[in-house]
Amino acid sequence: MPDDAHTRLTGGRRPRAGLPLWLKLAFTAWILGWAPTYWVLLGPQNYFWLCNLANFLILVGLWREHRLLLSMQWLAVSLVGSLWAVDVGTAWLTGMHPIGGTEYMFDENQPLLTRMMSLYHLILPPVAGFALWRLGYDRRALAWQTGLTWLVVPLSYVFTDPERNINWVHGPFGQPQDSLDPLVYLAGLTLLWPVAVYLPVHLLMIGLQHWRARHRP
Repeated sequence: MPDDAHTRLTGGRRPRAGLPLWLKLAFTAWILGWAPTYWVLLGPQNYFWLCNLANFLILVGLWREHRLLLSMQWLAVSLVGSLWAVDVGTAWLTGMHPIGGTEYMFDENQPLLTRMMSLYHLILPPVAGFALWRLGYDRRALAWQTGLTWLVVPLSYVFTDPERNINWVHGPFGQPQDSLDPLVYLAGLTLLWPVAVYLPVHLLMIGLQHWRARHRP
């Protein structure tokens, strides 16, 4: 990408140094352990989760140092990972889930290894955030991640078991719903996801770009 085009996408900031090799190797080692373990314990349907898909896309983004791909996954994991951490942490301290959707972390019927490996929700935001700090945020991420979500969410409805409620396509926060027609709910979820999850993070990143552009030497 030409320097002037990159400068526009990253808010007037020249690129930093590339990503360190140790980060790429460490994340690769994680995927090599996590992916087959989840396949055996939970089956391939589990990869339809947007947060699980993010593992693979971040891996590709790290090795290719692909700003757009990493920016897309930053939108996917930063807010979700933070809310996941709040819900798990609060439940661990008080026994109450203020948000919901993480009850499986305290379900003794779930394999302990599965629950422990789900702690990756705490790891993905720092990894993606560090990569963007080095490479810069690509403003096209909102449109591209929205398109990916509009593809994955309907596919989750069609190709995964309803009782698994993957990507909450059968009810919010992991709970089934019967207040709306299933397809009406699915359409609403597909439209709401980018607005409620991606847009706030995108606007924050644009604001940070403008701030850094004004205050750079």
